[in-house]
Amino acid sequence: MADSAPSAVERAAALSIWKGPVTPRTISGGITNINLLVEDAGERFVVRVGEDIPAHQIMRFNERAATKAAHAAGLSPEVVHTEPGIMVIRHIEGRTCVADDIRDPARLTQILPLLKRVHRELPRHFFGPALTFWPFHVIHDYAHTLTQAGSRYSSRLPELVDVSASLELAVGPIDLVFGHNDLLPQNFIDDGARLWLIDWDYAGFNSPLFDLANLASNARLEADQETWVLSTYYGRAPDEALWRGYRAMKCASLLREAMWSMVSEIYSTIDFDYAAYTLDYMDRFARAHAAFGR
Repeated sequence: MADSAPSAVERAAALSIWKGPVTPRTISGGITNINLLVEDAGERFVVRVGEDIPAHQIMRFNERAATKAAHAAGLSPEVVHTEPGIMVIRHIEGRTCVADDIRDPARLTQILPLLKRVHRELPRHFFGPALTFWPFHVIHDYAHTLTQAGSRYSSRLPELVDVSASLELAVGPIDLVFGHNDLLPQNFIDDGARLWLIDWDYAGFNSPLFDLANLASNARLEADQETWVLSTYYGRAPDEALWRGYRAMKCASLLREAMWSMVSEIYSTIDFDYAAYTLDYMDRFARAHAAFGR
């Protein structure tokens, strides 16, 4: 009988970069990759273990390039080693944010300049092929994947694809910037002096409205905070067209997250309650879409 493939812990422990024996420890919270903490010669590192995930359009060459560019732009920790299926970055000592942290006005004030740097400065440091992340294509592709897999949501997919198409029309013309595209609260780390942005799995060119709407939807920003975010980012009070595009993108962000979870229910081997996550985001999408239609 052939030997089984080495585990993520075994792969991380066997990396040639370590100065001595190491004992990788799993970091909780990862819902796409396996993340491990390694202490070596007085330094701490995070080892991200994960192959390409075509069902989620995750390509590791793009993640590596984006993470390196984010470090060069002063946004993310340093990448110290890569090999197929592995990326090692320096560990940042700090607080992993939750939704309440993002809603804190002082921290939100730090986030907006950070996002502008992602959108405008990071591409100057990005080299090689780069992906796009157009949420409406992602939704359409997820629907195809879910149909092929016989998802329990199959009967709802045609309706969701039609809704997505109408939202795409509502967004209208866009600016094209480089986006993070996965602004979950836990992807921000506060070290007490500044914020760091991590996890560039879905990075790619997109509309800035997606990052702004994704931030708001994942952190459940209040209405007045959303007004502040748009006014601050664009340097003017949002007009009716900007509000409409933003709210359409917010619906798309919530739907894309729900369908990401539907796909993960089928394909992910990570211990996480994707079924509950799907229901949560489908409910949030339904409420946002109902408000958009009023």
